[in-house]
Amino acid sequence: MITSLLDTDLYKFTMMQVVWGRFPQAQAEYAFQCRTKDADLAPFAAEIRAELDKLATLRLQPDEAAFLRSIRYLRPEFVDFLEHVTLDPRQIELTTEGGFALRIRGPWLATILFEVPVLATINEVWSRHHFPLTPEREAEGLRRLEEKLGQLTSAAVPLNVMEFGTRRRYSQAWQERVTARLAPHLIGTSNVHLAHKLGLKPFGTMAHEFLQAGQALAPLLQSQKLMLEEWMQFYRGDLGIALSDVFGFDAFLADFDRLFAKAYDGCRHDSGDPAAWGERLLAHYEALGVDARAKTAVFSDGLNIPKAIALAERFDGRIRTIFGIGTDLSNDLGDKALQIVLKLVRLNGQPVVKLSDSPGKAITDDAAYLEYVRGMFAPHE
Repeated sequence: MITSLLDTDLYKFTMMQVVWGRFPQAQAEYAFQCRTKDADLAPFAAEIRAELDKLATLRLQPDEAAFLRSIRYLRPEFVDFLEHVTLDPRQIELTTEGGFALRIRGPWLATILFEVPVLATINEVWSRHHFPLTPEREAEGLRRLEEKLGQLTSAAVPLNVMEFGTRRRYSQAWQERVTARLAPHLIGTSNVHLAHKLGLKPFGTMAHEFLQAGQALAPLLQSQKLMLEEWMQFYRGDLGIALSDVFGFDAFLADFDRLFAKAYDGCRHDSGDPAAWGERLLAHYEALGVDARAKTAVFSDGLNIPKAIALAERFDGRIRTIFGIGTDLSNDLGDKALQIVLKLVRLNGQPVVKLSDSPGKAITDDAAYLEYVRGMFAPHE
């Protein structure tokens, strides 16, 4: 199911590069969570395990390394390092006692690449058994795809859409089929393999785990600022989109001062009401004396094309907008997609959490620590 080390989202490589450069000794632990009620993955554990074991065979190929070297902000010495990287599936612990459970433990540098292929594998196994690609299902998926194409081409305002669906795709083949069909109307894709294969621009900056990690590297109230500073200093003007909901948007805005607001190109929304988030971001820029028209708002939470069009129309001329659309592109054949995540829960043995501006999206394996962090930040959740 996973045949290339590049079959992942770009932000795994951009975060990995900072870990390689700044935190090579850090130890990480990730935990899997299924948000779909009554979805029993245990009967497929052996099949999933067998697929995950095959990750050990992946190696960066010469043409893939050349593609990575063509990306300005990936350092040549980091790509040299990637040419020797192998994944060790023994770091993945999969159990079924008491239900399906999956954890990953090991050096952060050695485990950071697991998240996307693990989730994509689980989704594809699930789809294979519950929603096989019958002629009827394929026809429905293609009908929906053509409908999306029509929506993209008829939008009244410029619509900057990137394909963002690797982790929750129906299958690798279907994601490629969808992305290839929509390619002329996309600004790019988060999937590095598809960007390389289809001649698209790869997109990605940071994910929650990078900002979460700061909780184990600095005092809690300074942790988000520390990681925003680390990122800014490492990339020196590249990859300037800050993720805004690790502790909730209130806490983010409190940390996102004039220096960050001027240095970063914009912010990414991933939970809570997107329109309200955008209005608050604009107000924050205005209060700091920063011209929002030179900035970018990236929306990436449960989007479809009609929602993206509505947001593009609302913020047209006020701030540049980009829309990362995932499941609705890569897993829309008429059936309800599995909702699964694999998140960092510990770094260097210390619990870390992701809060959220959406109910039910908090991630931790330490309830007491979660309540402590909630009390410190009082997010909207």
